[in-house]
Amino acid sequence: MSGLMTKSVAQERKEQQMETRTTVGRIAGFTIVATAVAVLAVLVATAGYAQDQDKYSLTSPGGIAFSDFRGYEDWAVVSSASTTNEVLKVIVGNPAMITAFKAGVPGNGQPFPEGSMIVKLQWKPKRSTEAPFVVDVPDVFAQAFVMEKDSRRFPKTGGWGYAVFNYDAASGRFTADPKSLSDCGNACHTAVKKKDYIFHPYEKR
Repeated sequence: MSGLMTKSVAQERKEQQMETRTTVGRIAGFTIVATAVAVLAVLVATAGYAQDQDKYSLTSPGGIAFSDFRGYEDWAVVSSASTTNEVLKVIVGNPAMITAFKAGVPGNGQPFPEGSMIVKLQWKPKRSTEAPFVVDVPDVFAQAFVMEKDSRRFPKTGGWGYAVFNYDAASGRFTADPKSLSDCGNACHTAVKKKDYIFHPYEKR
């Protein structure tokens, strides 16, 4: 009887040890997977951050830094436009610009305040293959056309500076357009000089 009890206790201890090893193995496996996922997330985030840092290091030939427009990806939409079969455009503005629009500028005869910024984001279009109707949607991002109000720096162009930053989808990188002088858009925008050189109004929504 004593021998059977001793054997039973020994067997029970062996089973407990095996169960403990299994539990530890599962925890270790989970830890390895969790660590791998965390490392991958950090690498992806770092790559995205590095890319943003890269584009924000650019300066146009006319001296306009892309970093002046940091955060434009999340700015409020002012309006949109399209050129048939060529480009789809979304115009966004920084908080100073949006606040001025909502206050009635430029329709009230007042100019946009210093520090106002606007960005025209441009995509090459494609015909949607999913919508049940004919519609063009953005395909490849192509360009960011930027404007900033700084009368001290740009007195000859109504206080506005202009620049273009091109995007190459193949490399995933932006470059400053080599022909983009600080007055590159002024020739076109003089047509709306009475509206403080801004074509697009803040559309009703």
